[in-house]
Amino acid sequence: MFLSWFSSFLPPALSTRPKEWVRAALGASLGILLSALLCRQLFGSEITLQLIGPLGASAILLFAVPSGPLAQPWSIVGSYFTATLVALAMVHFFSPSVTSASLAVGISLVLMCPLRCLHPPGGAVALCVMLGGPSTLDMGVMLLYPVLLNALCLLGCALLYNNLTRVRYPKSHVSASTDLHHTQDPPPQQRVGITSGDLDQALAEMGAFVDVTREDLELIIRATEKNALRRSMGDIQAGQIMSRDVQCATPETTLKQALRMLKHHHLKTLPVLDEERQLVGIASLSDLIGHPLGAGRRTILRRLGLGRDQLLQQVMSSPVTCVDSSTHVVELIPLLSGEGLHCLPVLEQGELVGVVTQTDVIAALHRDLIMHLG
Repeated sequence: MFLSWFSSFLPPALSTRPKEWVRAALGASLGILLSALLCRQLFGSEITLQLIGPLGASAILLFAVPSGPLAQPWSIVGSYFTATLVALAMVHFFSPSVTSASLAVGISLVLMCPLRCLHPPGGAVALCVMLGGPSTLDMGVMLLYPVLLNALCLLGCALLYNNLTRVRYPKSHVSASTDLHHTQDPPPQQRVGITSGDLDQALAEMGAFVDVTREDLELIIRATEKNALRRSMGDIQAGQIMSRDVQCATPETTLKQALRMLKHHHLKTLPVLDEERQLVGIASLSDLIGHPLGAGRRTILRRLGLGRDQLLQQVMSSPVTCVDSSTHVVELIPLLSGEGLHCLPVLEQGELVGVVTQTDVIAALHRDLIMHLG
């Protein structure tokens, strides 16, 4: 009973690996060291030591959890700036004390929220400014210089170190899905299941701060749905459902010949192979026909290859989105439904062995549904 109660205080194990812990620790150490050395050089050791405390907490956020909303560039710079101004204002009206310092932290927190720069170490900045002693208070508003120097130097180290170690920072907002058809319909993969509106409503109902960006939360949910679907569908791979008798063209194939091949085989796309049988492009029906809006008859005839023999290498799309024969069908669905692709070439050791079309995926999903219902 006691052990069960005590274990409830323990957080779950971290999802990161020891290699990431070491990477973050090294970055945090270097960031604090460089920031402190620069501040000491410009403002002296006493000021540096009195303001270095918040850097430790900021470094953990910027290097260990760089994707979190509390670790973004504006969060650290805005919070340091806001907390310093609040603390200096409090000193102007009240004498430095634990009570006034505590009030400065509370006011700083309230201001950080609408300014969208919530950053916990900002509270430590307010305390350091108010309780740092005469050396900090005598600087007055000039104290903003060492405070912001620390913030900007640590931020610069995080920007450089995180990206050099292949950790994207800052966290960019996920762009909306490309509207291929220029309509108001949501993307096909977002028309069922959890929608963005559902997520917004859930966050509003919680009414509390969630230490993860909305974009990351949506990605986590989408990934969870995909993994659940992968588990329920078994091991259906591209190699099992692909078409193997692939009709191909070469870069020197004319548009007229390509159109004839598409019509004869009832296809929408043609993989384009070079002399060494390497995939160099793909030509779709829309590539061949084009969209010559406002063009005259001569332009249309030229597009069709009737005015002169244009070659596929002039209109084919390259590079080509390809998959491996072991790619699970769940990975194929968003490529074929959300990116406007009609088929996906399947490669093994760089060689084209087949193509997966939308029809192939629909047939596989239909068979899987029948097996589950049976």
